Amino acid sequence: MKNSYINGHEYVDLGLPSGVKWATCNVGASSPEDYGDYFAWGETSPKAEYTQENSVTYGEQMSDISGNAQYDAATANWGGSWRMPKKDEMQELVNHCEWEWTEVNGVNGLKFIGPNGSCIFLPAAGSRHGSSLGSVGGRGFYWSSTPGDDYDYYACSLSFGDGHEGVGWNGDRDYGLPVRPITE
Repeated sequence: MKNSYINGHEYVDLGLPSGVKWATCNVGASSPEDYGDYFAWGETSPKAEYTQENSVTYGEQMSDISGNAQYDAATANWGGSWRMPKKDEMQELVNHCEWEWTEVNGVNGLKFIGPNGSCIFLPAAGSRHGSSLGSVGGRGFYWSSTPGDDYDYYACSLSFGDGHEGVGWNGDRDYGLPVRPITE
């Protein structure tokens, strides 16, 4: 199946019911296995340190940020129709794809195989807190655009490891996580 591009960034149609297409790389990455940049939730630039004190959105009451260039790292960095996935779009990826823990060019991660047989690879890029990078190679965490139940401090993220996949309200907004964009 032939892949296509928007604003110079490749996407794959996985054959999902919503018709949403997933980027082949993270924001800031040059290949599918490259971790790319890490962002605090609701921020559009990477930084040297990820703390509650320097988080723009930690403690702020906010609604979904998908497509809002002020807060959406995908929209701000890639433009066009690129945006961060909402919680239900991440859940669709988990519910309608097969998963395979695998290695691509020496990088651990999860391959999502869509209903049509096309696939994307999400590297187990870990997360950043303070100036540290943790769980690299063992866990993957990816921001959604949806705030968590406690709208002031958390946001929904996809988290996975070898044998663990799911969407949860487990992302502290001040942590640095990768972003995998989607488009219509």
